[in-house]
Amino acid sequence: MKQYLTSKWIIISLSVLVLLFYIIAVYWSFEPDQFDPRQTAYQQLPDSGTKPVPGFILTSTLIKVSETLLDKRGGYLSNDVLPPGVLMDNIPSWEFGALEMIRDLSLSMRRDFSRSQSQSRENAELVKAQPKFNIDHRGWLLPSAESQYQEGIDALIRYRQELLNTADNSAQFYTRADNLRDWLKQVEKRLGSLSQRLSASVGQESINTDLAGDNAAKQSSPSRDREYLKTSWWDLDNVFYESRGACWALLHFLKAVEVEFADALEKKNALVSLRQIIRDLEATQQTVWSPMILNGSGFGTMANHSLVMANYISRANAALIDLTELLMQG
Repeated sequence: MKQYLTSKWIIISLSVLVLLFYIIAVYWSFEPDQFDPRQTAYQQLPDSGTKPVPGFILTSTLIKVSETLLDKRGGYLSNDVLPPGVLMDNIPSWEFGALEMIRDLSLSMRRDFSRSQSQSRENAELVKAQPKFNIDHRGWLLPSAESQYQEGIDALIRYRQELLNTADNSAQFYTRADNLRDWLKQVEKRLGSLSQRLSASVGQESINTDLAGDNAAKQSSPSRDREYLKTSWWDLDNVFYESRGACWALLHFLKAVEVEFADALEKKNALVSLRQIIRDLEATQQTVWSPMILNGSGFGTMANHSLVMANYISRANAALIDLTELLMQG
């Protein structure tokens, strides 16, 4: 009888623990809300009389997006080794998508936005910040991913303070069309890859176009003329949430760009193109009402959330390509 009661209490305790982990996991699974980049940046000004200089809003947005990875519900989950975090995959995938966009922008900040010419010096704080975001996002041993990302954020904050100090010209930010175009070309590749992986949820035969357009081009190893591409069933929700995270971060960056590069965009008559991209990215952030990411066939009876997401991303990417073409024109 005593052994029976002991077993019963063990089962009850485990059931309560599992239920508790489930409730915490559900609470942590809510994605962060969107924010207004302009308003967030103005809140970081030393006083109401200080005017933001070029680069202040975009840098503040990059800082805020990076801080969100660490400060959202549950904190940073990608490197958790204990339940319930270690059992979750949707939000860690969301974090990785946002992190990839952070990495691209921080690199462009260091390489392009803060430099006037190819022979100009890099900003010391951006040199410190950019590598910090490239540590393994699953690293939990010392130094942990969170600690490195926080060091990168701290360096960005120091760079932002240097921008406000107009008496010292060591920190600069140039709102030039060519700088913006170079970053957007990197974003194109990110969105194109995400769109391809999402579209492959139903499986599709792809014709090899790797060497198209250049009859003298070569590649290191031969490829098939046709290839069947299909995202694994186990990876469908991961790719979906990675895309949502990437679009969430990019959406805020482009809203900041709309303010920072307003003059350059108006000169190129490209402001409306940017706003259309923002609208398409906002559509990717609509609430997912289904308890799981469905993978119905393209024209089947069940929904395919990956194809819907791929549609919005493809539209945004097509508009992005048009925008970069406009920025190239004189």
